[in-house]
Amino acid sequence: MDRDGESSAVRDPYRCPIFFRELHVHVDGAAKGNPGPAGIGVVVRTADGEKVAEFAMPIGETTNNYAEYTALVHALRLLSAFQVESVVVFTDSELVSRQLAGEYRVREQSLKSLHFQVRHMLSLYRRWRVKHVGREENREADRLASWAARMSLASPGDQNGLDGGHLPLGDGGEEGPRLF
Repeated sequence: MDRDGESSAVRDPYRCPIFFRELHVHVDGAAKGNPGPAGIGVVVRTADGEKVAEFAMPIGETTNNYAEYTALVHALRLLSAFQVESVVVFTDSELVSRQLAGEYRVREQSLKSLHFQVRHMLSLYRRWRVKHVGREENREADRLASWAARMSLASPGDQNGLDGGHLPLGDGGEEGPRLF
């Protein structure tokens, strides 16, 4: 809980170690249409599988590729709150994973600055790698990104969106952000 009694989707720094040897970061971006209402989803776990943080955020109307990169930028910003030696990023975007590996050139102008930001932020870690995974291996981040994209569909005056404005956590119908 923060000082106002609100729960947070980020682990309380007083309850967790500040240093992590390795973090696994699952990221996903979703756009309902291309371009269309979009959102991002991020799940951060230790190498042992303990959940450190998760979040989802509507990002307005954009392309799916832009949403994928935006998810990764926000995930790496979150990691800057911790001391992390090694980062493994899991994404179901073949384009993002191949561009970061240098196998594909970044041709889309709107992605160039995001690509540069990601490369710079990743260079701050002793070790990092980006792994392309199937959608089923990225389902938690995918679920959060899809929820956030649906929230982007909500009218500006309807901040509760389609499902009460709560993050869709867990499979048991739980609602709201969770402290880890």
